[in-house]
Amino acid sequence: MADLIRTETDARGVATLWLARADKHNALSAQMMTELVDVAEALARDTEVRVVVLAAEGKTFSAGGDLAWMREQREMDAETRKRESRRIAEALGALAALPQPLIGRVHGNAFGGGVGLISVCDVAIGVAGVKMGFTEVRLGLLPANIGPYVIARMGGARAREVFMNARIFEAEEAVRLNLLARVAADEEALDAAVEDEIAPYLTCAPGAVAEAKALLNALAGRVTQDDVDMAIDALATRWETEEASEGLTAFFDKRKPRWAE
Repeated sequence: MADLIRTETDARGVATLWLARADKHNALSAQMMTELVDVAEALARDTEVRVVVLAAEGKTFSAGGDLAWMREQREMDAETRKRESRRIAEALGALAALPQPLIGRVHGNAFGGGVGLISVCDVAIGVAGVKMGFTEVRLGLLPANIGPYVIARMGGARAREVFMNARIFEAEEAVRLNLLARVAADEEALDAAVEDEIAPYLTCAPGAVAEAKALLNALAGRVTQDDVDMAIDALATRWETEEASEGLTAFFDKRKPRWAE
């Protein structure tokens, strides 16, 4: 199988972690999430890496959960589905645990799990025209497994504006919602903005940066294992509902669910 995550590290110690499933709009499959964990853990151990950039190939940052993966989950028993759905929480947790600063380079669209990826970045910069949303509730599901990281990033008050209504919002609003630090006019400007974000770290002591990040995380309040487990349980319960069954059936049948008719 082709690698769905690739990394490249330059002479400065800047590693770019690429979502490399462009043909599927970087939708998060089981394999992709497993690779994310493995790559993030390897980067965390690499003392030569000073900064990590999270970027994506193709036209889309990430369309969220892979549809084939979701279809497979419909046929699983509750416990197997719970174990399977934990994959995205583990991937986000591995990225959040990076000792190096993590800078997001966001373009195209980012939905569901894609917004979760943005939420674990220390700083994320988006290009004008980016569209985002927590679209799970349209399917009768919840943005649960990403929820602890999203709410830690946005704060509860801002999350209430978009977390439970599937509303699509653009880059400028994502800045107000604390998901993006700023907006670049185009992709050339986006690359320049990412470089501007990288540059100060390269003048700082790497060990001090890592310890400052660890202290910041501790003072700001980390996402706990209890938070992650509660979110996984909430999604597992939601999968068993008639709404989830109707929402997913309607989606795959390319029709509106009953509540949207």
